Amino acid sequence: MKEHGIKADYRQAKRKCDKERQTYQAENILNRQFKQEAANQVWVTDTTELAYNIHNYKVRLHVVLDLYGQFPISWLITPTETSEGAIQVFKKAQKQEGVLAPLIHTDRGAAYTSKAFNQYLTSNNSQHSYSAPGTPADNAVIEHWWADFKAIWLAHSSKPQTLDELQTLVAEGIEYFTNTFISAKRNDLTATEFRYGKAN
Repeated sequence: MKEHGIKADYRQAKRKCDKERQTYQAENILNRQFKQEAANQVWVTDTTELAYNIHNYKVRLHVVLDLYGQFPISWLITPTETSEGAIQVFKKAQKQEGVLAPLIHTDRGAAYTSKAFNQYLTSNNSQHSYSAPGTPADNAVIEHWWADFKAIWLAHSSKPQTLDELQTLVAEGIEYFTNTFISAKRNDLTATEFRYGKAN
């Protein structure tokens, strides 16, 4: 490069990387503060791919978790991951709780960076916190929840052959993780017991 009078501007590239890093840090409002002291302060969401039938038909499962006790507030199965699906699962959560959490944390999937999804959050006075690109640890709670849901529930169930069967399997699994599954992180309580108090 030198012999042709060409110089690489490493400083400019570094400044650009530093600026991007600062932007990502500013947008990650949650900043891995996963332990919350009250319900409905921070909700996290994500989608995962599920399959049914011998032909392996693919769908997306959306879940909204409250960080307080990892309580599953709402879920939805859609054919693909879209902003409409992301909004609908939050509308279900909003109807369930009567409020939208003031802070919503997501990754940077297209559904979550969409104008429609962010307008929905803004119209409900919710801030949007983002994980840094390629950093699932920024949304570790729901990533671990997915891992448990698949390993503990789906892996021990027969593969659904119809969408209705898949809907039933998911509904029963979420019921299990809400009202039966205990966690040391919740003092050996279920998500429901941790959230509402253990019945005597």
